[in-house]
Amino acid sequence: MSKKNKKSKMKKTQVEQILDKNNIAYEQAEFPTHQDGDVRSMSVDHTGVDEHIIYKTLVLTGNVTGPLVGVIPVDTHLDEKKLAKVSGNKKVNMVPLKNLLKTTGYVHGANTPVGIYEKFEYPIFIDNEAREQGDIFVSSGKVGRSVKLNAEDLATLVHATFADLEQK
Repeated sequence: MSKKNKKSKMKKTQVEQILDKNNIAYEQAEFPTHQDGDVRSMSVDHTGVDEHIIYKTLVLTGNVTGPLVGVIPVDTHLDEKKLAKVSGNKKVNMVPLKNLLKTTGYVHGANTPVGIYEKFEYPIFIDNEAREQGDIFVSSGKVGRSVKLNAEDLATLVHATFADLEQK
């Protein structure tokens, strides 16, 4: 592809290259971001996209499994007790922000189940709602960049387990 054509499309992230390699259909998406102290994150305005189909990737550590990942809608809260139970841990805790890059290879706001599984094969759990929704957005490894893909395809790729993870 010539350089002229490359400029019209977003440069592919490593996650998108992994999806290509595995023949998984996806759409690139970009969301506005903002700086909050020393952390860059996605802005609340998701440019007309239903926030309930945008998923966040949370990294925790369990007393049995060590690091593990919970993937839930961005507008909900993770129930750590439910994740602990389904993952075979007695207790799980969020990985401290200062240890996130070392644990996953990604900065806060860029964690992605695809990249984390590719690099570390941590156990991954996706909220049941994703299966019902079909297509969801997950980070593509850069703050503000996401991919829209089928939740079942994602789960197959990262060997994830669907479970009830939302706090009620």
